[in-house]
Amino acid sequence: MATYDRLAELPIEIERYELLGLEREVAPEFTRLSTLVRVRGGGEEGLGEDVTYDALDHIALQDAGAVHDLTGPSTLGELCELVEGLDLFPADPVRDVSRLYRTWAFESAALDLVLRQAGTSLAAHLGRESRPVTFVVSLRLGDPPTIDAVSRRLESYPTLRFKLDPVSGWDDALIEELVATGAVDSVDFKGHYRGTVVDQPPDPDLYQRVLRAFPDAWIEDPALTPETEPILEPHRDRITWDAPIHSIADIEALPFPPRMVNIKPSRVGGLEKLCTTYDYCDRNGIGAYGGGQFELGPGRGQAQYLASLFHPDTPNDLAPAGFNQNDPPPGLPSSPLPVDAHDVGFRWG
Repeated sequence: MATYDRLAELPIEIERYELLGLEREVAPEFTRLSTLVRVRGGGEEGLGEDVTYDALDHIALQDAGAVHDLTGPSTLGELCELVEGLDLFPADPVRDVSRLYRTWAFESAALDLVLRQAGTSLAAHLGRESRPVTFVVSLRLGDPPTIDAVSRRLESYPTLRFKLDPVSGWDDALIEELVATGAVDSVDFKGHYRGTVVDQPPDPDLYQRVLRAFPDAWIEDPALTPETEPILEPHRDRITWDAPIHSIADIEALPFPPRMVNIKPSRVGGLEKLCTTYDYCDRNGIGAYGGGQFELGPGRGQAQYLASLFHPDTPNDLAPAGFNQNDPPPGLPSSPLPVDAHDVGFRWG
């Protein structure tokens, strides 16, 4: 039985939903916003999180309030069908991909609610074991780049593993320092970002030096150009994809069959699409790992929960949020992240 079919048939009762703004000051010039979606019914509540990146979209949603009627559906499948037919944005989003993020927020909240109403957990209902989650810490190394951010974390947590974003400013001395740590599991070339603060234009020299220095690391999102393709071709078996992946169609459209892809629940969007993507990868022998999207609420734990069920042993970019601080506090869990799934619902931690 397909994964989604096991969930879609669950009966649901929805009475109302509420929206709650979440925010965290990341730096003096930047405050991250997200929106908690709380769906209520049958004496239970389900939680989801909208991780849309643009503050204006959150403000418009929260100002508009709970304007949609979600009370009609009698099963989770019917609810997901209703949600995907709604325009959840009071005004057009800054980025169209945000529609997927918001759809996931409502459907993940409904998934939590329906499981709580059934008195079961996601793992139990799917008959899958929740296992400890291997994770990496994703970092950029500053401008100018130095090893300091890696060294600080290794001093307190010597077993940490990292996903790093190489930039053209990486010189050979820095690369040698990073190699000496033995802690780099993957490198993200950010080759599919345009007009963002993390853009990294294709740099054949950088690709050559990084691929030679880290022969066992996964290579995420390289840019394929006439100059970089000859460099990348011998390393295809360790190339993975993240930013381009929103659907099975995106996986099938890749320039060559992948061994591994990053499946972000909110980037894929709806619950049915997410489940069918997991099933597709399983049938086709494609590995998967998960990634976070700067969650402030339950979204990070839900992504960790899914990783524990579908891809616990891969380099999941789902480190506990404390590792994102300049000086991570003591007492954070090491990888693999211990199972922390709730006995009922779709919640972790």
